[in-house]
Amino acid sequence: MTTAAGKRPGANVTALLVSWGAGDESALSQLIPLVHGELRRLARRLMRGERDGHTLQTTALVNEAYMRLVDLSRVRWQDRAHFFAISARLMRRILVDHARSRKYVKRGGGTRQIVFDEALVLPHERAADLVALDDALEALAAVDPRKSQVVELRYFGGLSVEETAESLGVSAETVMRDWRLAKVWLLRELSQQS
Repeated sequence: MTTAAGKRPGANVTALLVSWGAGDESALSQLIPLVHGELRRLARRLMRGERDGHTLQTTALVNEAYMRLVDLSRVRWQDRAHFFAISARLMRRILVDHARSRKYVKRGGGTRQIVFDEALVLPHERAADLVALDDALEALAAVDPRKSQVVELRYFGGLSVEETAESLGVSAETVMRDWRLAKVWLLRELSQQS
């Protein structure tokens, strides 16, 4: 699919990311308006799973992620999907760090349960809290980094199967296979933790 200007959607974002990664600070100021809405949608999606009255708001999450992105120097940005995958990872870290600092992790006390993936059609009784999910993802990454990346890109990053495949340089079928196996592995891990 191309736009009226003849460019693929996201091509301008990719060009700006490459320029920014090469040290062009002006590319960042052009990039932010293009990705701000998507970052807010990503943050809202992540915040939906948080408890009521969470002290960290969507805007604060986006701003904190933005500050951490700016601190990443000389990242070799691949494309739009890579940018949003890194952004999702940063937001996940911010939320997990926030939960841990607020001592909501003490054996699950005080944390709100979140659904691993609404598309899984799992009953809410099997939901896991964010910190437990993060721990399980870290354990999965130690066993199979790509499966962990697939979950991170799809669940936290909100990327489609095709975008995930492109970002990881694998086929859509591989992403779907990894996604299915990762879900089973994570659900088993989460049930053992509780």
